[in-house]
Amino acid sequence: MHANDVKMSWEEVVEETRDFLSEEFEVDRGLILPENNLKDTLDLDSLDYVDLVVLIEENLNVKLTGEDFKEIATFGDFFQLVRKKLGL
Repeated sequence: MHANDVKMSWEEVVEETRDFLSEEFEVDRGLILPENNLKDTLDLDSLDYVDLVVLIEENLNVKLTGEDFKEIATFGDFFQLVRKKLGL
C-alpha cells in the first residue's frame, strides 16, 4: 500500500516504514526509534542508501535523493523528511 494511494495516518506511515526497514536491513524493529542514528542502526554504506531510496519509493511512493539525506542523522529526522514529502 502506498501512502499516497490511500490516505494513511502519520502513525501508519511510521509503523509501515519501521516494518519494511526492519525486514530489508535485518534489524530488530525495536531499534528503529526516532532518537536512534539511522546510519549506525541500519549499518548503512553508500550502496545501502540507494536501496533505502528505492524502498521508500516502492513502499510509500515518495521520491528521495541523496541530497535529502545530507541533514538526516536520526530516524526522527528521516521520518520528518518522509512526512514533509508526503505532505502530512
